[in-house]
Amino acid sequence: MTFKYGVDHLNLDIVNSIAQGTVKAELCQDALDKINTSRQRVEKMAASDEAVYGINTGFGPLCDTQISPEDTNLLQKNLLITHAVGVGEPIAKSISKLMLITKVHALSQGFSGIRLETVERMLAFIELDLIPVVPEQGSVGASGDLAPLSHLFLPLLGEGEFWQDGKTVPAAKLLKENNLEPMELHAKEGLALINGTQFILSHGITALTKMRYLLDLADMTGAMSIEGMQGSEQPFRDELHQTRAFRGNLEVAARMRKFFKDSQNMADHEECDRVQDPYSLRCIPQVHGASRNAYYHLEELVEIEMNSVTDNPIVISSEEAISGGSFHGQPLAMVLDYASIAAAELGNISDRRCYLLLEGLHGLPRLLTSAGGLNSGMMIPQYATAALVTENKSLCFPPSADSVPTSMGQEDHVSMGSISGRKLNQILGNLEKILAIELMYAAQAIEFRRPNKCSDIIEKNFQVIRAKVAKLEEDRLLKPDIDAMITLVKSQAFTVSFNADDSK
Repeated sequence: MTFKYGVDHLNLDIVNSIAQGTVKAELCQDALDKINTSRQRVEKMAASDEAVYGINTGFGPLCDTQISPEDTNLLQKNLLITHAVGVGEPIAKSISKLMLITKVHALSQGFSGIRLETVERMLAFIELDLIPVVPEQGSVGASGDLAPLSHLFLPLLGEGEFWQDGKTVPAAKLLKENNLEPMELHAKEGLALINGTQFILSHGITALTKMRYLLDLADMTGAMSIEGMQGSEQPFRDELHQTRAFRGNLEVAARMRKFFKDSQNMADHEECDRVQDPYSLRCIPQVHGASRNAYYHLEELVEIEMNSVTDNPIVISSEEAISGGSFHGQPLAMVLDYASIAAAELGNISDRRCYLLLEGLHGLPRLLTSAGGLNSGMMIPQYATAALVTENKSLCFPPSADSVPTSMGQEDHVSMGSISGRKLNQILGNLEKILAIELMYAAQAIEFRRPNKCSDIIEKNFQVIRAKVAKLEEDRLLKPDIDAMITLVKSQAFTVSFNADDSK
């Protein structure tokens, strides 16, 4: 498969495949024509006496200051240099690469007036793995991600830094090594490069990619805990969920039924006298399902944004460039905040299941140890999940609900979506740790249900855990076990999905 920039439709799988190098992406003739036509329109407007914002004027509060044709190129260079004021640690190299890919796709749609040479240089950066270093802080999410995008494109000028072998290297050095000369930007190019939402968008793509697995893992983890608690299957029956048919709820309930399919352990207590389980077990379809619905909302809007033009102004003819607000990050900022709550809730209910497994109910020993007293068993790791849950709650404040005016009041309402995207990824990182601890607890609980066997998929995942973490017989240092569990989660070592022909 070859993806055609500016023509084909990006989605989560395709953009990740391009970033990983498993799908080739290139400019086709249609994209070349659109880029060149748009560029010709900009050159005509730049040469005219009529003021056109972003082409022959200043920016922001200086939008009413017309720039002479001979100063246009210097204006574009100054734009990048003065806006590259990001602070903090660099974002992951993978996120910078996604920023490049999605920016090329946006610029190739023929509304930005960029020169073909500039787009081709960006493609060379991707091909040669020359990925710019971008600081994580400094964007307010309108006029797009000005500071991060300025850092992303400083290397076009021979400024800034690239990643090399996990370290930052001056861009000028690697450009020289690859026989690439610094470029001079022409009319509108600087503005086209740094206006846009690619920082917010790429954090959204990264979060969706991780969250997709963690949603499935949360279901499997909850199922393993229910096996350990010998909870009831009744709350997952299809007849119940068809009466309240939210998409996420239906999917989670169906997945739970598959996780319990042919479980000897679950069948062993079908005639027990327990009436109902606590919410953290019984309401998994409702809670996990709500988080899954939030994921679908984010996925829908991120896919729209991946295929949108988000710089400003938009060039629509040789006579007209529309100055609007397509760079504003609010459409993504709000749903990123929604997804943050959804991810935090997966951790919240997981912590409750951890606590439940320690209480010594339904045949399990207190603290999941047969030698309590002298041994504390697995009491203390739940302290860590409690701390992580509270940290995630504190990260759920919605940056999109805030706005601080910038640019002398010209940019008087901003999205803060860059912060929303960063915080969602922080929450997901904490969620990985919470689920890792619950999995360790659930595996320990299942040990007390032997010789009963769980379903095939639960047993398979149980063995993944036991290959790295042994049953706790007496107190030992648990930090290495927790670290091993976190590594298993981060590496996506668990089987969490089903074949299409698996029965419901």
